Amino acid sequence: MNEHILECQKISKKFGRKQILQDVSLTLDGGDILAFIGPNGAGKTTTIKLILGLQSIDKGTVVINGYDVKKDFVNAIKRVGAIVENPDHYMYMSGYKNLKLIANLYDNISEERIKEVVKITGLSKRINDKVSKYSLGMRQRLGIASALLHKPNLLILDEPTNGLDPEGIKELRELLVKLAKEENMAILISSHNLSELESFCNKVCIIQAGKIVETTKVDQLKHENEKDTYIIELSSTKKLKSIFPENSVVIDDTHVKVSASKEEIAHIIKEIVAKEVAIYEVKRQEISLEEAFLKKTGGNIID
Repeated sequence: MNEHILECQKISKKFGRKQILQDVSLTLDGGDILAFIGPNGAGKTTTIKLILGLQSIDKGTVVINGYDVKKDFVNAIKRVGAIVENPDHYMYMSGYKNLKLIANLYDNISEERIKEVVKITGLSKRINDKVSKYSLGMRQRLGIASALLHKPNLLILDEPTNGLDPEGIKELRELLVKLAKEENMAILISSHNLSELESFCNKVCIIQAGKIVETTKVDQLKHENEKDTYIIELSSTKKLKSIFPENSVVIDDTHVKVSASKEEIAHIIKEIVAKEVAIYEVKRQEISLEEAFLKKTGGNIID
């Protein structure tokens, strides 16, 4: 059985008498993009700092690529790239010179590797411009390029979409999907932008008050209820009320909203056909990641 790239087992952290994290466990594999979400003060950034060795772990273990962060930090962190909050750059220098400066901190990063990460992050046309002329989205991509120089297989991003316009967010999303798919990279991303995370993350981990509430696939979280909501478009909703469940809502003369399981909706459709009423569309309404989050946390919003 293959090892997880990242495995956190029951990690806990106190600041003074205050328990910040308690028995936090999560795993991440190659190709996964994990949305790490929770209200402000839930413990997201603290968890990330423990994973990266920026703060000490009181209890539990963090293992990266088979190495324990507490016992063998150098090997554990060797293939990790990270951006915690906003990446810092020398604004008066070009993007290339910034990358060259960071490359000098590592052993054996070739000129070819610098060119490779520039291409991966889509900065080829502007890499020789001063960073002061970059948009916020380009600076974020330059930060990710810096984090990729040493060929990590784990990328950790804390609030990477802060301050980005829609175009910058789109560029970042496409880059992360590309890295997960083409580089088989494991990516952990913490963000308040749930609608954006929903569009490209395949896994979600919800943390609340320092404890993990749920870890699952995004699709499973959104569809874990036994019954889904369906909008059915018909030639007419008249004389069909007896067919629909009690909690159904007749929207107008041609549309009805029904809460039903797959088996129940199939039976309803069969009965409608038997009444010789035309069915134009049956559409399942998905709840959003934000709605699923609110259900799990009892309405504890991300602010």
